[in-house]
Amino acid sequence: MTVEHDKLKQLALAVLDTEIEAVTALRERVNEHFLKACDFMLACSGRIVVIGMGKSGHIGGKIAATLASTGTPAFFVHPGEASHGDMGMITSKDVVLALSNSGETSEILTILPLIKRLGVPLIAMSGKPHSTLAKCASAHIDVSVEREACPLGLAPTSSTTAALVMGDALAVALLEARGFTAEDFAMSHPGGLLGRRLLLRVSDIMHTGNDVPQVEESVLISEALIEMSAKGLGMTAVTNHQAEIIGIFTDGDLRRVLAQEINIHTQPLSNYVSRNCKTGHPDMLAAEALELMQRFKINALLITDDKQQLQGAINMHDLLRAGVV
Repeated sequence: MTVEHDKLKQLALAVLDTEIEAVTALRERVNEHFLKACDFMLACSGRIVVIGMGKSGHIGGKIAATLASTGTPAFFVHPGEASHGDMGMITSKDVVLALSNSGETSEILTILPLIKRLGVPLIAMSGKPHSTLAKCASAHIDVSVEREACPLGLAPTSSTTAALVMGDALAVALLEARGFTAEDFAMSHPGGLLGRRLLLRVSDIMHTGNDVPQVEESVLISEALIEMSAKGLGMTAVTNHQAEIIGIFTDGDLRRVLAQEINIHTQPLSNYVSRNCKTGHPDMLAAEALELMQRFKINALLITDDKQQLQGAINMHDLLRAGVV
């Protein structure tokens, strides 16, 4: 069967429009019930145990993962398995977050008495405010939708999107309330790009010792060029007789000198140094150094200690190799 591309596009846009409407309707559901759920989760001394069947289970797994990675310890338990031993994973210190669009999922209703017996708060996220699950909950978050994006009205589409978005809203609200920082987030994501961007410090990648280009301001431009060529960082630190940094001389500075047809073998470097240059600290995050370099449109950064003594240098290539860019 061949379907025209225009028809496919119309169908896809209709899905997006329906789901946008469903998400927009959630704004008024961030109410006292939502806040009550947040209070239970913030007061939890154990874990947030997320349960759900079918598509709600898939959404629940993602919500649990988002909570856990943003400062709220959480894990997912399959309600069917809970009836066969996994209830032992839920303790009296936990909070249960149950997802069911109908609020009548039999596998969840079966374990409700056990959850009640533990005395743990039960947060329900469903599309039926008057369902059995909603009535048994300590707090109920309404994620009902007017219609599914599926033209048959059968496949969970808008309803799962609404639950997922509300789960994100819970996780981020809790993140802010806990004072969760970028470094805390990095500790949960030590691998891959996130870890590199958030955990790597300048001291981990900077050039040090003899690898750092450095000349005194009294040298000739040609001598500075030799030092720059030998170290290959596209610049050199410039110091006074006390080894204090007075500035930097870069490839860009050299191009400007050559454009003026200045004799680099006779002219002292001191007349062409970029003074009051930007510097970094060894303990700053590599991502912070990148932001500084991008903001001031510079390709290299001198690294100093608290006394402004030269400790090292980095350039954009170092950040690229480290995977920060």
